[in-house]
Amino acid sequence: VNFRKAKLPSKKKLVGNYAVLEPLQIKKHSMALFKNFSKDKSKDIWTYMPYGPFKNLKTFVIYLKKHCLKKNPFFYAIYSKRFKSFCGLTSYLRMKPDVGVIEVGWITYASILQKTVEGTEAMYLMMKNVFDDLGYRRYEWKCDNLNSKSKKAALRLGFKYEGLFRQATIYKKRNRDTAWFSIIDKEWKRYKKCYRQYLKRSNFNTKFIQKKKLKLT
Repeated sequence: VNFRKAKLPSKKKLVGNYAVLEPLQIKKHSMALFKNFSKDKSKDIWTYMPYGPFKNLKTFVIYLKKHCLKKNPFFYAIYSKRFKSFCGLTSYLRMKPDVGVIEVGWITYASILQKTVEGTEAMYLMMKNVFDDLGYRRYEWKCDNLNSKSKKAALRLGFKYEGLFRQATIYKKRNRDTAWFSIIDKEWKRYKKCYRQYLKRSNFNTKFIQKKKLKLT
């Protein structure tokens, strides 16, 4: 394999037409994130996360400081231009630049970000950065096998299902069987054209509802 070492994520913003991903800053992002996350009264966004939900801003900030300011995982706050607010978290993790493997995870979308063009573009921007700028060969997505929404999202975004790691870990006193998905660099060359076509402004009406679904075939 003729492969050069990949790069680690930098502190530059990932800027799209609808969303911007900024490396996480507690003072700048925590209040807006907590406010938008708290709108989910069902607290479902925390079901398959190892931490949360959080009762107040103070406990949320403690969580961010303890788990989300490291180099690995490397966290971004997701900004929606339309809503003019930070309404999501996501990260790169388990980075192996020597062999070109990196994972996306800790994806936490407030209710206003779910099923939106901003949410899709955020994943596209991370994917583009991984393959085009950082030079990775393999991009992974893993989730609890019970998390049907996450598995559905992975498949929609182009990740291929690779198998199940049974009893992979324990969190919140629950067993987790981990479902594995991935995209490799050869697939990305084709996916990128499909994403660009999907994300055109003309593919969305005035309420930003899609006219055609994302097709990666």
